[in-house]
Amino acid sequence: MRSDFVYIDELVPGIRWDAKYATWDNFTGKPVDGYLTNRIAGTTALCAAVDRARAEAAARGFGLLLWDGYRPQRAVDAFLSWSRQPEDGRTKRRHYPNIARSEMVEQGYVAAESGHSRGGTLDLTLFHLADGELAGMGGDHDLMDPVSSHGAPGISGAQAASRLHLRSIMEASGFRAYETEWWHYTMIDEPYPDTFFDFPLT
Repeated sequence: MRSDFVYIDELVPGIRWDAKYATWDNFTGKPVDGYLTNRIAGTTALCAAVDRARAEAAARGFGLLLWDGYRPQRAVDAFLSWSRQPEDGRTKRRHYPNIARSEMVEQGYVAAESGHSRGGTLDLTLFHLADGELAGMGGDHDLMDPVSSHGAPGISGAQAASRLHLRSIMEASGFRAYETEWWHYTMIDEPYPDTFFDFPLT
């Protein structure tokens, strides 16, 4: 990796991670090009911000579970290629039940460039420190549906409160939310706002 990119768990103690795109558990249904290890990477500046978020979350009784950080451009290209392939139904019910695969780009769920490729963006959720259980959020990672938006109707009060906890933790730690994905946060002062990297995670 570049000298200013690291695996986040090396600098931030106490986090959990599950790099979804290195596994079969993602909307493409298979490991994605560029993800050769189940680790989460980002810039050293991102790690400092995550450590602030970890401390803020711990003060509220939560820990952080990371699903994605730095994303090689080749993975973004693979998403675009996948979105143009015929529907096979394998991941539709879980990840995009109410839209066609071909609509992902126009709906804004898949793009030609991603903030993840700049090294300053995270996908994450909360877990309860007391028992390790994930906080209920009213929808899973990469559910491409209006229910994933901040303030979406149709989720319980407890789930809405969990989303608000995550948002306030991340905003207090220097991140801004992405309105249509409750799990997606980008550093306000990211070090590479105009650069999209493509080195693989190995």
